[in-house]
Amino acid sequence: QVQLVESGGGLVQAGGSLRLSCAASGRTIISYMMGWFRQAPGKEREFVAAISGSGSTIFYADSLKGRFTISRDNAKNTVYLQMNSLKPEDTAAYYCAAGGWGTSSNDYRSWGQGTQVTVSS
Repeated sequence: QVQLVESGGGLVQAGGSLRLSCAASGRTIISYMMGWFRQAPGKEREFVAAISGSGSTIFYADSLKGRFTISRDNAKNTVYLQMNSLKPEDTAAYYCAAGGWGTSSNDYRSWGQGTQVTVSS
């Protein structure tokens, strides 16, 4: 079982940027597809981005393409989410997930505790 810890969340003004990190421990994630999801209060958890073990395959939610970038450093067992041009509607708890194969949260086996991102207008 892999353990995931997200960091990098916080309060930012609209138009600003944040970089989230997801540090994995317990086993290497080199063979895992890794995903980012988010959940705003009163809403369902939604897919943000996913990246294959090699980094050669990347998926984004259509609404976030061009603003968010997912990447990974397998040597550091870490996955990143660069978020630019943030909007108030990006406010949510952001979760890292491991062991999936698609864009559905049901596909992923391991989850972090989440990091809060709040974008002020």
